[in-house]
Amino acid sequence: MRKTPTYIVTDPDEIKRLIRENPWVTMVSATSTGMVASHYPVVLEEDADGISVVSHVGRPDEKLHELGQHEMLFIVQGPHGYISPGWYATKDFVPTWNHVTAHLYGTPELLSDEENFEVLGGLVDHFEQRMPHPVALDIDEDAARRIAKGTVGLRLRVTRFDARLKLSQNKSPEVFDRIVDALGGTGPYNSPPLAAEMLRVRDAAALVPAEPDEPETDAGS
Repeated sequence: MRKTPTYIVTDPDEIKRLIRENPWVTMVSATSTGMVASHYPVVLEEDADGISVVSHVGRPDEKLHELGQHEMLFIVQGPHGYISPGWYATKDFVPTWNHVTAHLYGTPELLSDEENFEVLGGLVDHFEQRMPHPVALDIDEDAARRIAKGTVGLRLRVTRFDARLKLSQNKSPEVFDRIVDALGGTGPYNSPPLAAEMLRVRDAAALVPAEPDEPETDAGS
């Protein structure tokens, strides 16, 4: 990602929040046979030092990724969407794309079968807790353990990250408000989650503002 100072995130707590709210990640490996990408849910280890997530892959993805043999990239993608220059001042004509993104790096640790089963149970419990009648693996533990044999558990202790909150921080308050109104409306590019994220970041004063109406240079800063 571009090193635009206005958008760079360095706070680990902000990365943890992003993972909690967007647990479906893209896992990328540069293996001995080429690039490999997979998509799996992760759960943040809340009591860990630093940033740590647990997950699993379905066999044979652990071999395709050569898990544990090299550094991997986990991509966490939050709200994102097209920003029309029609929402800017009349002199602006270059569109862009707002997004919340984090790249997490580390070499995954493979879990034992028992650790993997605990992670799978925790994963189910984590997502089922919002349901009116939560389902758990202990409903039929023997069957769950047989299914779990088709997966490999992993832990990624993040050794470095590269993250961006690109949310129109470079725009004047008037333009910012027009963008939020458009995203929260009913137009062709509406995105209420993105509008809410823009307001959250602004209201929390989480970023140092840039000069207003800094010109856009591309759609993916």
